[in-house]
Amino acid sequence: MKQFYLLIYVLLFTSFVFAQEVVNNKRASSGKERVKAFQTHEKLLASSPYKNITWRLVGPNTRSGRSTDVWGIAGKPNIMYAAFATGGFWKTEDAGSSWIPLFDKQGTQAIGNFALAPSNPDIIYLGTGEANIFRASLAGMGIYKSTDGGKSWQHLGLENTGTIARIIVHPQNPDIVYVAASGNEWSYNSERGVYQSTNGGKSWKKILYVDEKTGCIDLVIDPSDANTLYASMWNRIRKRWSDPVPEDGDYIYKSTDGGKTWRIINKGLPDTKYTGRIGLAVAPSKPNVVYAFIDNHLEKRKPKEGETDSYERPVEKIVIGAEVWKSEDKGESWTKQGEVHDFLTPFSGTYGWVFGQIRVLPTDANTIFVLGVQMAKSTDGGKTWKVLQPTDKESDWIHGDNHGLWIDPTNPERMILGNDGGVSVTYNGGAKWKNFFDKILTTQFYTITYDMQQPFNIFGSVQDEGSMGGSIENTFGKPQNPNVKAWDFTPGGEGTQICIDPIEPNIVYSSSFYGRLMRSDMTKSRRNWSTRIHPPKASDEESHRGEWLAGTLLSPHDRKTVYHGMQYLFKSENQGDSWKRISPDLSYNNKQKFGKYPYLIYHQAITAIDESFLKKGLLYVGTDDGRVWLTENDGADWTEITKGLPSNAHVAKIQASRFNEGRVYVALSDRREDNITPYIFVSEDRGKTWTNIGKRLPQAPTNVIIEDLDNEQVLYCGTDMGIYMSKDKGKTWVAIQANLPASVSVQDMFIHPRDKKLVIATYGRGVYVLDSLEVLK
Repeated sequence: MKQFYLLIYVLLFTSFVFAQEVVNNKRASSGKERVKAFQTHEKLLASSPYKNITWRLVGPNTRSGRSTDVWGIAGKPNIMYAAFATGGFWKTEDAGSSWIPLFDKQGTQAIGNFALAPSNPDIIYLGTGEANIFRASLAGMGIYKSTDGGKSWQHLGLENTGTIARIIVHPQNPDIVYVAASGNEWSYNSERGVYQSTNGGKSWKKILYVDEKTGCIDLVIDPSDANTLYASMWNRIRKRWSDPVPEDGDYIYKSTDGGKTWRIINKGLPDTKYTGRIGLAVAPSKPNVVYAFIDNHLEKRKPKEGETDSYERPVEKIVIGAEVWKSEDKGESWTKQGEVHDFLTPFSGTYGWVFGQIRVLPTDANTIFVLGVQMAKSTDGGKTWKVLQPTDKESDWIHGDNHGLWIDPTNPERMILGNDGGVSVTYNGGAKWKNFFDKILTTQFYTITYDMQQPFNIFGSVQDEGSMGGSIENTFGKPQNPNVKAWDFTPGGEGTQICIDPIEPNIVYSSSFYGRLMRSDMTKSRRNWSTRIHPPKASDEESHRGEWLAGTLLSPHDRKTVYHGMQYLFKSENQGDSWKRISPDLSYNNKQKFGKYPYLIYHQAITAIDESFLKKGLLYVGTDDGRVWLTENDGADWTEITKGLPSNAHVAKIQASRFNEGRVYVALSDRREDNITPYIFVSEDRGKTWTNIGKRLPQAPTNVIIEDLDNEQVLYCGTDMGIYMSKDKGKTWVAIQANLPASVSVQDMFIHPRDKKLVIATYGRGVYVLDSLEVLK
């Protein structure tokens, strides 16, 4: 009887937890809603009076963005394809000398995976939505198909899959296609698993499904038997305050009847309670050999005292990380290859969920490659490893964080590599590489700002590159003007808000990671230009929590006054040499929403700060958990002004009006709930009441709102689908996308106060400028 009551209790508790998850998931939007939103966006683009204006592409010309997949065609070395996380789909027909984008008119630039039909490489299946679940990954709109090498596209559905991790096309029949649907990033959905089409994508059947949080992250086919498939399933949900956490149920499945039935094959594999993402590969030359690249989060050792990770977060557990397992009987039993040692640890560390790619040389079942922060090669089936680095002195370098590798089946010496820096190719097995970072502008900017030099320079934080800067006079594809600043690295980490001293433009304020603030003097050598000025923790304060893009502001009234946000707001009046805390914890400080390392993402912290140009000490502050605050006396007193705004939505931008002391604008992004509702609000009474002025925008998360410098009626808004302008303070909006990719994500923008140029930072296509605002009048 006790067991019966215990069972009832467990069932009731499970139902309660599931019900809570459903409540928490209620804001999530479907892929069909995204498709409908883009259709609205297209109509507004077509009817815009500004569709013929020209945005100039400024750059950078030194680095691409994250490539998610790469392909070539056997016997045709001049043709290569590359997909990007938020930069679209590209092709070269001249061995990389020039590249063209093939997907710029579609509803998303987020590509998860693609495949060329082995029997006809002009047939391409393209899966949208990045499967790597970075903090800024963007969801997709399903599957697209081209039958002419990417010149034209047809949408094939599967809109609600969220993200697509792998596409497999039958070796002989291009109408038989398998899709690994990895699902939504932040919310539950049932459109996960493995799908099959037998009619070229006209219709789809779900052939493997576990539950609403478990998606398929990898899928491979036996080259000797097209009815044999292997699929790795992954509990693929992350929280805003945590990296993905391993959960039970991350199994490898096998089918021998073309996907009609599946069974788990885990004999010898580690306990799935502590494993996460699994990458798969079958040896083409010996198909009974199957490899699994497993992200194992069992503890490897205790951390050393004071040990931190590469993001300066405290280490509480050193995990095993990358492991390679081998089967010689088509997955029926598995053996760990080699001993667990420090060599493979840096390949994944605690973020193996980003990688998980493994390949086998087509001609040798014992030569394998694993992709992680670095790329490693084994020639003895995984027993021993070495980092694959160029050996030719004339070789280009290999960028880190690798996500895609294609090996020519007829010439294994030719390989194409995709990583966070873009695309590279080798023709001699990796001794010498050629990069195309300067040919494919898909750079992912988070933020952007300017200095007051003549001509002025741009500074921005860039995914996996730190911070970069260059002159506004640069134009991508044109020769460098030797009289202006070329694109180069500037102070700051890859996630930071940057502030430039308006009088001394070499003085830069930026963060390394998670709000660890520093002041830099660019007249010094790069090694010595930065001084840490992060506010120290006081005895009555909790450990400081800094967001990825922690709020930082230079006062418009005093260039030596710096405001910096963790969960508290700090102020310095001497350029960061000393600080005082001027607020309480402005977040909800919900202990249930604190991640624990190694899954920690700093959360419940300040993301947006602005001070009125009209009144010194009138400050607005917003947090990533949706709170907005006002102080009218420089922090002596605080009033919460969240009422009337959507709950718990990430505050992306606050702008106090230059024209009216009581007016303030707020842009909130709810992308971290998979919600595409645009949230832009204005208050005319310092936040006592709010008006939603984003309702007439197409459905897409909003990232930035700015006010025109000369006309208070004019506003500019950046969304995950593009850029809009209003000439009536937000009552109506008009698209000013013009020659930009139709669905490019606009993350940040500014109007230069002297030169009146509108500059935008895109997450996937670099920096653009509108050289004159006169074209918008």
